[in-house]
Amino acid sequence: MTTSLPITDRPAARVPAVARAVSLLDLLARERRPMSMAGLAAALKLPRSSVHGLCGTLLDCGYLRRVDNGALQIGPGVMTLAAAFVASTHVAAEFDALWREAPAPDETLILSVLNGADVVYVGVRNSARPLGLAFSLGMRLPAWVAGTGKAMLAWLPPDEVRALVPPGATDLDALLAELAETRERGYAVDDGHVRDGVYSIAAPVLDAAGRPVAGIAVCLNQATVDADKRERHQRLVTQAARTLSRRLGAREDTR
Repeated sequence: MTTSLPITDRPAARVPAVARAVSLLDLLARERRPMSMAGLAAALKLPRSSVHGLCGTLLDCGYLRRVDNGALQIGPGVMTLAAAFVASTHVAAEFDALWREAPAPDETLILSVLNGADVVYVGVRNSARPLGLAFSLGMRLPAWVAGTGKAMLAWLPPDEVRALVPPGATDLDALLAELAETRERGYAVDDGHVRDGVYSIAAPVLDAAGRPVAGIAVCLNQATVDADKRERHQRLVTQAARTLSRRLGAREDTR
């Protein structure tokens, strides 16, 4: 007689077609450029017939779209998933609550979370100024490039950082040295790496165990940054990060 495992203990059944579809979407998300079906098939090492079927289904569902030359890129359907993810993310709700009673900020504020080796923007309060710098929910960037990503990575053990960053993606020794400096001063800086002309200051949001669960950043016009403005916004973003951290159960001494 065989004994069935409780359903929570059973190995997860992996559906090959679903896994291939997810791999295809992940590839397009990483590449951030349209790709032909032949290019997708080669990159994924799948038969063209399989990729043709996957793309047809994802096109019908709105998760892919064609560009003028017939190549494929991520479609608008993924925004529904992104919105649902944002709505279910507790720290995003706390970020929104933090600014609910405040006027629109002079500078853009963003909140991101780690998703693998990337950061995903789950909260944005764009500047009220006409020439303010606009960012969008659902944007993805490599964590070692974005200010919020570096703020979170700085509070992870070096071994975890090494495991997260793909081989050859960046100078790992230089990154680890930068992250050590970031943790020492309490905030990260991105000086034009994400966008030309954008200077950002970012701090980590920590949970009760002292683990980074999000990063919050203020984004400034690089041309307008002076010592006084840098100091004022550094205080603003680190205080906001501390407030969110306390709301998530973090202790002051976790920093």
